[in-house]
Order: sequence, then C-alpha cells, then structure tokens
Amino acid sequence: MKFQGRSTRKRTGGRRRHARNKRRHELGDEPTETEVGEQKLKFVDARGGTEKIRAIVTDVASVATDDGTVAAEIENVVENPANPNYVRRNIITKGAVVATSEGEARVTSRPGQDGQVNAEVLE
Repeated sequence: MKFQGRSTRKRTGGRRRHARNKRRHELGDEPTETEVGEQKLKFVDARGGTEKIRAIVTDVASVATDDGTVAAEIENVVENPANPNYVRRNIITKGAVVATSEGEARVTSRPGQDGQVNAEVLE
C-alpha cells in the first residue's frame, strides 16, 4: 500500500519501502456522485467529532439571483467540467452547470461534502 505523493525511489535510485500501512484517518473515500432526483442524504462521521452530510440524490438548489436567494427545482445537468460523462449521468459536482426553474446556474457548493446545492444564476 503506497502513500500518495511519496516517490517509491530514493535519490540514489534505490527502492523506498513503506514503513507501515495507512491509518483509518489516512484512507480516502469513494467520491459521492450526487445525482438528480428525490432528495436522499447520508450522514458520515468525520475527524474531530464532526459530521459530513453527503447528498446522494437531490433535486433542490439554493440559487442566488439579483433579487436574493431562491429555492429552485433542479431539472438536469447541462455542463460539468469535472467529467463530460457526468452530464449524461446527471451527476452534480462543484462547478457543474445545472438547469433549474430559475434558469441555468453554476454550482458553488460541494454537494458530496456538505449535503446541499448552492448555485448562482448565469447571465
């Protein structure tokens, strides 16, 4: 099991072997691929006694408009710079452009980390 970032070779060209396995807090999680649909949340324990809320499925976004913030219905994903396949699969990540009842909006929050979709209307 390799540690991320560390080279497996020393400066001399010799092999560097890891001294121990990863601890639980050093393990990574599978990415939460938030889909469009009826809202479904998952609570996950994080370090320091805190909790993360993962949005597994969601259809509501808090959209910032010129008049203020409005709760809008998410219809589908229009564009996603993280992965072009996410558009076909309707997966929402930060930076994704979604079609809402208020018009197209760009997601500014991380739904897989904080369980909600915040977005701003595109002009």
